[in-house]
Amino acid sequence: MKRFIITLVVLCVVVIAGVGVFIVSGVYNIGADAHHTRPVYALMQALRERSIEHHAQGIVVPKLDDPQLILKGAGQYAAMCTGCHLAPGMAENEMRPGLYPKPPQLSKFRPDPREAFWVIKHGIKMSAMPAWGASHDDATIWSMVAFLQKLPDLSPAQYKDIVAKAPPDEDMDMHGDADHHPDAAEHQP
Repeated sequence: MKRFIITLVVLCVVVIAGVGVFIVSGVYNIGADAHHTRPVYALMQALRERSIEHHAQGIVVPKLDDPQLILKGAGQYAAMCTGCHLAPGMAENEMRPGLYPKPPQLSKFRPDPREAFWVIKHGIKMSAMPAWGASHDDATIWSMVAFLQKLPDLSPAQYKDIVAKAPPDEDMDMHGDADHHPDAAEHQP
């Protein structure tokens, strides 16, 4: 038994030392244009999905079908999300091909509201997804979640219409969409 424990301890030390040498060597390419191996990608995918599920469990979802809440979320989405997640009828842009992992096109599916809230608020490490909770309150984040529930049902024309009706917000940069509101130039950062 004593020999087994010594062997186990030595094995653990060797594995830890090996991992340390691997990390310090820098041989693993973390460039966004060098995709992970299938096993590493599967591990990262499982870790991300389980972490989001776990942390979103206790979140209480408010009423999300309020038209004003959805309108506010439409404006927020147009200002902050379309560069990575696109919009109905929007073509790929220069940035998306260089993102890894590639952000989902949110007009193609309806995310779980609790999970969407958690991801928007906290972001995702080692991805381009920022933690919007650092600069936006929960009510604003819930408006984005409310809009995401409606987004898959919108045609390109309906999307443009709802964004045009969205309330102005001094914190939003419309990424050059100056016709979103007549006074959009006043709201530039």
